[in-house]
Amino acid sequence: MISTSNLGKSYGGRTLFEGVSLKLTPGARYGLVGANGSGKTTFLKILAGDEPATEGSFSIPRRARVGVLRQDRFLRDEDVILDVTMMGDRLVWDALVERARITGDGPAPDGAGGHPASGGDPQGDPAADAARLADIEDVLRAHDGYTLEARATAVLEGLGIPAASHRQRLATLSGGFKLRVLLAQVLIGGPDVLLLDEPTNHLDILSIRWLEKFLAAYKGCAVVISHDQRFLDNIASHVLDVDYETLTLYTGNYSAFVVEKREIRARKEAEIERAEEEIAHKRAFVERFGAKATKAKQAQSRLKQIERIEVEELADTSRRAPMLRFTPARPSGRDVLEALGISRAYGDKRVLTNVSLSVRRGEKLGVIGPNGLGKSTLIKILAGVLPADAGSIRWGHEARIGYFAQDHRELLEDGDMTPLSFIESLCPGESPSFARGQLGRVLLSSDAVEKRVGTLSGGEAARLIFCKLMVEKPNVLLLDEPTNHLDVESIQALLEGLRAYEGTVIFVSHDRWLVSGLATRILEVTPDGPRDFPGTYEEYLERCGDDHLDAEAVALKAKREQRPRAAAPDATGQAWEEQKRRRNRQKELPARRDKVVAALEAAEARKKAIHDLYCSPGFFERTPRDEFAALEREEAALGPQIDALMAEWEALETELSSLDNG
Repeated sequence: MISTSNLGKSYGGRTLFEGVSLKLTPGARYGLVGANGSGKTTFLKILAGDEPATEGSFSIPRRARVGVLRQDRFLRDEDVILDVTMMGDRLVWDALVERARITGDGPAPDGAGGHPASGGDPQGDPAADAARLADIEDVLRAHDGYTLEARATAVLEGLGIPAASHRQRLATLSGGFKLRVLLAQVLIGGPDVLLLDEPTNHLDILSIRWLEKFLAAYKGCAVVISHDQRFLDNIASHVLDVDYETLTLYTGNYSAFVVEKREIRARKEAEIERAEEEIAHKRAFVERFGAKATKAKQAQSRLKQIERIEVEELADTSRRAPMLRFTPARPSGRDVLEALGISRAYGDKRVLTNVSLSVRRGEKLGVIGPNGLGKSTLIKILAGVLPADAGSIRWGHEARIGYFAQDHRELLEDGDMTPLSFIESLCPGESPSFARGQLGRVLLSSDAVEKRVGTLSGGEAARLIFCKLMVEKPNVLLLDEPTNHLDVESIQALLEGLRAYEGTVIFVSHDRWLVSGLATRILEVTPDGPRDFPGTYEEYLERCGDDHLDAEAVALKAKREQRPRAAAPDATGQAWEEQKRRRNRQKELPARRDKVVAALEAAEARKKAIHDLYCSPGFFERTPRDEFAALEREEAALGPQIDALMAEWEALETELSSLDNG
């Protein structure tokens, strides 16, 4: 589907990657990973045709439809949400617009994308219009055109945009939800190739899980940039690693890639070490006996052997981790925060109602839940960025607040400042070398410290805010989606820094990996109000019995709660036939459940075995193409089979439980 041959890209004297020769196939999902600035987005732009390569070439079949999610795509606020989404299927959209122009009715857009609104053309040629309508009908039938609106609605709802707002203008959405509309537009077009740049940015976990399912069922070739480790584990069949000034293809998900890359590097380092030891041993022999006539021949032989030993020179990795160490200038009092009856509304929409919260020194409070329920609003109110409509906030003795905004550029108000001048302004008594040293710890050095902060990338701007927090030394950190725009190494460094932090942390995150690793207390925001749990995320899950950051678990629970409860049987009036039916079902169900469980375990074991085959050394070199294709088809079929068996198992357990309790 996508072929590259010796593809390379450089800027001046800096090489991002070179010598990239790959074949990316339909049905595979490639996670594109690497450090910020290593060339991931550049590689995607080259494939999308937005940027030329410096050397080499690539090819995508001419008739292939390519869907590209660009983070900087411009949207018009006056356009209708549903129309913008349907425009993703351009062929069908244009046919519908043309039909509406001719007939004066139908689901025509009201001017979105520059097309005319409905209203017949009184000057048109009836015969020509009739012929054109016949052609349009052929297009709509051939391309499933009459379901376009239904398909667009389903995608928008899957991405968390409710049906009630689909006919509204884009201006009614926040920036994050506009990006969801862009993603919906890309997905609706039925592309043969998907190129997605950070598609999970601004998605809550329900939408992320929906996207994971969509990509798992996708039949085309997908290349996805993401720093979300859990997301990559769930969607990637392969990983493209941008490092060592090239792209390397690995088979398996992100976790498998990490292990394999580490093992390959360790093997190469061990081989180099053995070669260097052998050279040193032979050189010592030469130095000891080279001057002796009786050993001269052996010494010359050793020298020739040394010349034949090849020692590979390992390139330096582009992956670098910042040093994030947050140290409070002084500790706060034991009682850090007392919030009582906090309420906040935006117009008619109330997002927080009578929220009360007490936080003590040293707690790491993770605030989780779907978007739109007030998590960021709560953090902004606590930070003093937004006023509450009602309630009170009292910070404890010596509490000093550090704030990281989800849109952290709002904390860099003067876009003309440089990172160096920005940090120097926070510590006027320190020398310029101190400020440069602090910036170096967050990987902002050399030319980067003299750039305007308004031109910094998302990752650079985020690290600059963390540098600010390290310099200010607060004893309370309020963090709103702190992992946005960070690469994997930076996220790992952030987790380690926050774990070691002796102050108090209140953070909002949809990153299950971060929440699991950091939180000592959970506040889940729900439509029924907040749920406060004094324990880790794993302990919270154990208590609740559901992964509340997992859409499948939430959906199953909702179905169970909505399922009508069977009326309690009347022991005195229940028919004998009903009692007999219940007894028979109680005998039948355990056997059926055991068969389902056995089939489920067998299917999961087979799927794991296929993944293990993919990860085995030399698999793709020694495996015939038709055998590999058969394995891919088998793996694709196992997913729905496992889902169906899981659903049947859950239904059997529910029925057994109801019979036992009855």
